[in-house]
Amino acid sequence: MTNPCIIAVAITGSVPTKADNPAVPVTVAEQVESTQAAFEAGASIAHCHVRDDAGAPTSDPDRFARLKEGLEKHCPGMIIQFSTGGRSGAGRARGGMLPLRPDMASLSVGSNNFPTRVYENPPDLVDWLAAEMIAHEVMPEIEAFDLSHVIQAARMAEDGRLKRPLYVQFVMGVKNAMIADERILDIYIETLNRFAPDALWCAAGIGPNQIRVNEWAIARGGHTRTGLEDNIRLDRSTLAPSNAALVARTVELCEKHARPVATWQQARDILGLRAVA
Repeated sequence: MTNPCIIAVAITGSVPTKADNPAVPVTVAEQVESTQAAFEAGASIAHCHVRDDAGAPTSDPDRFARLKEGLEKHCPGMIIQFSTGGRSGAGRARGGMLPLRPDMASLSVGSNNFPTRVYENPPDLVDWLAAEMIAHEVMPEIEAFDLSHVIQAARMAEDGRLKRPLYVQFVMGVKNAMIADERILDIYIETLNRFAPDALWCAAGIGPNQIRVNEWAIARGGHTRTGLEDNIRLDRSTLAPSNAALVARTVELCEKHARPVATWQQARDILGLRAVA
């Protein structure tokens, strides 16, 4: 298998804190430094959240702008992907950073249960976020927490609410949502191929499922995501020392399955993203 594997690094998220793992980057400066190391280790996409001065998640466009500026300076060419997730804000505030024109942004097209609450993605908000992404030339990464989300994304592409080809991420292992199961991943892939045959896909596993889902995706020719947002440990007894360490572990899996790691130039070409100088 010779097709390059795109590695995304989810650098901080909305949930992990330094009390969970001191390596979790919280400030903009910490996130830039952590992402630069992960970029040098092999990641070509940075999945980004921001925190306020108290360390709580926020959708503040000014903080996203500062993060974007720092990443463009210290990780030239890396694909910048902003989160529009519901833990960081409510309603249209979740997309307030899209006019900054990151390369990509996450988009959840349906609702589902999370560990302690409902992750609400009502149709009118989904349509607005999708329209904003088209208006600002931002490529969505569809975050699929349920099989129905795959089908809904395909419907949105068919009627023009999303541009083709889709890039769909299968998220597995969130408590109360889709479990991490290899056979279910195959069903996800088969369903996507049926309803959106030109789509590309990646997969992310939460907590101890991270390394398993990484390997399943790499072995099947897909792309994958790692990082401290999804998992703060190397194993049951060892905290991950950095985002770069989790990326390095994913690179080893690529080598095991004879998958070259995509450079940022290759990743941009695979995804059809705008070139950078």
